[in-house]
Amino acid sequence: MPLYEYLCEDCEGIFEAVRPMKQAEEPEPCPVCDTEGQRLMPSTFQAFIVRGGYPRRIPDRGNFWHLGKEVSYLPKKARPGEHPQLPSERRKDPLTRQDRVEMVEQKVTERRVKRDERKAAHARKMEVRNSRKIRKVPKGKFDV
Repeated sequence: MPLYEYLCEDCEGIFEAVRPMKQAEEPEPCPVCDTEGQRLMPSTFQAFIVRGGYPRRIPDRGNFWHLGKEVSYLPKKARPGEHPQLPSERRKDPLTRQDRVEMVEQKVTERRVKRDERKAAHARKMEVRNSRKIRKVPKGKFDV
């Protein structure tokens, strides 16, 4: 379903609503003041066409896009993530042993931090769940 914009004249607010096309012209109630808002013309619009299985922008200048960069043709053979028209972004100097060790240590530290954050979030979730003391009744058994 499309997304439409509406204007509320009472609170002078603009809000969006996802509605079927048949109901697009009908007034939509404002989420703030609950008065009827009138539909606006869209403030932004994007359009694409597909040619050769690839999305193309409108107006179409006949160019293709590879990883967000404009190219004039699609390669027949290329490595994944590379294109003959785009410059290669390889490192000129190889990493030293110390640089590799530091890079690995940094990745290990980042992973530990993420793991600890996940554990803390899980602990908070379980604490909230246990504090509610929800009692589940098995199906078919009712308290009388």
